[in-house]
Amino acid sequence: MAAKITRVFDLLKHSLEEPQQEFISGKIKGKWFNYSTVDFCSTVDNISRGLIRIGIGKAGRVAVMSHNRPEWNMADFAANQLGAYQIPLYPTLADHDIQFILKDAEISVIFVADEELYKKVKPNVDAVNPEIKIYTFDEVTGADSWKLLIADGQANQDINLDEYRNKIEPEDILTIIYTSGTTGTPKGVMLTHNNLVANFTNSSVVMPEGVKKGLSFLPLSHIFERMIIYLYLYNRTSVYYAESMETIVADIQQVKPNSFSTVPRLLEKVYDKIMEKGKALTGIKKGIFFWSVALAEKYTTDASAWYNFQLKIARKLVFKKWQEALGGEIIVIVSGGAALNPRLARIFWAAGMPVFEGYGLTETSPVITVNHFGGTMFGSVGEVIKGVEVKIAQDGEVLTRGHQVMKGYYNRPDLTAEAIDGDGWFYTGDIGELVDGRFLRITDRKKEMFKTAGGKYIAPQMLENKYKESIFIEQIMVLGENKKFPAALIVPNFETLKTWSAKKGITYTSNQEIIKNEQVLVKYNEVIEALGIGFGKWEQVKRFALLPKEWSIDGGELTPKLSLKRKVITEKNSSIIEKIYKDAEDYKAPN
Repeated sequence: MAAKITRVFDLLKHSLEEPQQEFISGKIKGKWFNYSTVDFCSTVDNISRGLIRIGIGKAGRVAVMSHNRPEWNMADFAANQLGAYQIPLYPTLADHDIQFILKDAEISVIFVADEELYKKVKPNVDAVNPEIKIYTFDEVTGADSWKLLIADGQANQDINLDEYRNKIEPEDILTIIYTSGTTGTPKGVMLTHNNLVANFTNSSVVMPEGVKKGLSFLPLSHIFERMIIYLYLYNRTSVYYAESMETIVADIQQVKPNSFSTVPRLLEKVYDKIMEKGKALTGIKKGIFFWSVALAEKYTTDASAWYNFQLKIARKLVFKKWQEALGGEIIVIVSGGAALNPRLARIFWAAGMPVFEGYGLTETSPVITVNHFGGTMFGSVGEVIKGVEVKIAQDGEVLTRGHQVMKGYYNRPDLTAEAIDGDGWFYTGDIGELVDGRFLRITDRKKEMFKTAGGKYIAPQMLENKYKESIFIEQIMVLGENKKFPAALIVPNFETLKTWSAKKGITYTSNQEIIKNEQVLVKYNEVIEALGIGFGKWEQVKRFALLPKEWSIDGGELTPKLSLKRKVITEKNSSIIEKIYKDAEDYKAPN
């Protein structure tokens, strides 16, 4: 009899029905470590028994701070099959956020990956509560290894885990995920077993057949990737964790995955590198390359026979090499976390690597909508999944309710009441529209929209996504609240800029110097003007400043899912922004 999945840990019994030799694998320090289904589940059970021996049971608090690796999942399942709340901690969290979460969630056990993270966590644990137990996945001098729990669990096989499992209901809390957000104190999102189970089962129906290997590199601390992993296990897809963002290319070539999940920024980088290679071609090869790209930009899912004939040629001559660069066996790419440029989506679909763009939030477990083979509209975030409702409020805000909506914010009933109304509708904070009553299109974040001094509303994300089509722009933030016109902070794509500068005979000494060069500034002005043509005159960026350093998670300018922390970026560049508008005091805003 097939295992009935109503709680997340039921995935283990489900997986044991058809055990795999390569169940979950991870690459650590250049070496692949593989766990079979049987070994994985056995280890999970022993960790659970070890946790019981140190006092963890239902409603216990177990945190995990680690980069993606199989042990992350083991610690997760070991906690959740006891009914303990698993609290993921981003490895890049600041000390004050770590201390806040340790206190707020009342954590009693924390797993950390390695010596670096141990040294980061230990002082914060000592400051909050020295009684919190820390276990490391790697062997760290002076620290307790997670192997102690495994050994203790192994020595106490008489502990009946079913006594714990049987007490857990689908509506019990599975995890508390603290959203980093772009401003303010972290909020603990309480998600239940049913939130996740309903989400991955109803999302799995859109996954194509044949996805046997999935590569993972987005942080498991974020609900998007965590749900994807649960979905892979539900669909009996073997999971492989890349070593790091820097090793993705090599790891893809080794694993040759059928699927991976990503954020648009990484797809943009892949595309930019491919385009750079295309520009380096000569003669007929260059002509065929750019003919193929132009053809791909016109891709639709219901194209004519003539178009598909041409596309077949382009795939054989050009796009096959693109596919090989991503392992050669991609069936689907899943994109989330931010808006995917429709042009980029068309190109990847045309290249034979369809991108399923979806939409959701931590508070919605996360999937609300997704594009798929059965229904795709470029420029939208897809159709609503089964069991979920969506409606648009009078002010344009997207509201949703259903099995995916969180239980609430931990310890914050006031914030919960603000986010979820009496009828169960969750207020997403995003502005959007339903196209043909079927496809959801997100136009901006409600809180990120701003009004110029002339009373015109500006949706910065729409502008930013358009400007990022240029290979010269790595990152961009549009600003201008209560100002005469929109301006922008731009981080150039310095590799592209180096190549362009060499062709123009411009000496490139450093990022700091090149962004002051007059020819470079003229070039970026041309790029901004060309890409702004489709927008209203009041929306177009009129002034900009180039910045010498890329925004990052470690630098504090990006959230873990690579969203802009607008407040942080604005504060860090306040003097530059002030100069932009001071130099343009005589500017007259267009009507």
